[in-house]
Amino acid sequence: MNVRDAVEADAERLAALTGAPTDVMRNLIHDRTVRVADHDGSVEGFVSYDAEDSTVHVTQLEGTATTCRTLLEEPTRFADTEGMSVELLVMEDDEATQAAAEGMAFERRGPGPRFDGSQTIRYRRDANP
Repeated sequence: MNVRDAVEADAERLAALTGAPTDVMRNLIHDRTVRVADHDGSVEGFVSYDAEDSTVHVTQLEGTATTCRTLLEEPTRFADTEGMSVELLVMEDDEATQAAAEGMAFERRGPGPRFDGSQTIRYRRDANP
């Protein structure tokens, strides 16, 4: 699996993965850091994130547990280099992403906000000293 920067041509596939409109995914690619997991020319997942103050915020993460874990290496590597923490909200029923986060040493930090009536779990990985 190859992890690379997302390009505008990836917007349609990202939209298919999320159910969001293509133009929303195109804007995401332009506004945030977005990395895609590509296998033999097929995008299998993606991560988007941005940094604010002393925290990297993972704004979207899509893919299988293995793909998500690989993709989480991107924002955590950036955070480690910059001495920042990483936060991630995971839907309560998304076991694949929860497994990926816990496999990358993220800790559950309680409930997050509700989105469309569904509960999220807040995960955090503190900055390495």
